[in-house]
Amino acid sequence: MASDQQAAQITTAAEVEEQATSEHKKSFRDRGTLARQQERLGWILVVPVLVVIAIVAIYPLIETFRLSFTDTRLASIREPNYVGFANYRNTLDDPQFWSSMQNTAIFTVATVTLETLLGMIIALTIHSNFRGRGIVRTSMLVPWAIPTVVSSLLWEWMFHDRFGVINSILKQLNLMDESTFLAWAANPSTALGAVIAVDVWKTTPFMALLLLAGLQVIPTDVYEAAYVDGASKIQQFFHITLPLLKPALLVALIFRTLDAFRVFDMIFVLNGYALDTMSIAIYTQQQLIASQRIGEGSAPAVLIFLTIGTLAFIYTRLIKVEEG
Repeated sequence: MASDQQAAQITTAAEVEEQATSEHKKSFRDRGTLARQQERLGWILVVPVLVVIAIVAIYPLIETFRLSFTDTRLASIREPNYVGFANYRNTLDDPQFWSSMQNTAIFTVATVTLETLLGMIIALTIHSNFRGRGIVRTSMLVPWAIPTVVSSLLWEWMFHDRFGVINSILKQLNLMDESTFLAWAANPSTALGAVIAVDVWKTTPFMALLLLAGLQVIPTDVYEAAYVDGASKIQQFFHITLPLLKPALLVALIFRTLDAFRVFDMIFVLNGYALDTMSIAIYTQQQLIASQRIGEGSAPAVLIFLTIGTLAFIYTRLIKVEEG
């Protein structure tokens, strides 16, 4: 009798184990089917985006590479010829190219540095608790929300030598008189500084917004523990805030550096083709459209792409090192 009961128990246990195994396999198959369905859904949603990117980005990029090796001209009826790297040699031998590259480098370094410092100060200020914080957060985005062309035209009049508000304010402060009024955006000695000031005014709120998002994910517990340990505000900033903010800071620097390096509209509205402020993007546009040399103008466009790609690679490597 006992042996029969033991055999029945063994049989029951075996059946239970077999049933559990079967249910586990079924569950595994169901998860695999669900994963495949989700993967197919993901591709269905992504494919239209990839098609759009291929049409508006990848194809023009490939065409620019192709044209940079030809002598294609705008509205020319003759068949373009293959010229090899002649366009790149002509571009690198052009002093105007290096002048525009220097202006772009100065503009990028100055604006990104100032916007990062000012954005950090603004982000730390509006991150603290005070009355009317919501209104301040909303109002600080107004300069960034104004279209670049509109804000550039506003600043063009503000920089005007006779009717500009900048000279008027300096006159009220007894810092200059009418005989020393400057056309700030047109004067060779102040033009680059003027366009830097306009970009800092417009884009600092964007940098502050990105840094504020990084500040809000830092847990308050670490600050409370630091306060209990007697750490000052400065010590908390350098030992807690800044290290924990580095990922968000690097992302913000990527966006601003790449955006500043390809600046075109603001400088073009303020100064057009003026050599004192010509950026590399304006130089490329001049070669492509104004001079109608599509082939030769494609060479600096490719150089811009390679430079921006290099900067993006360096920043992404920095982010990976930081995360690691």
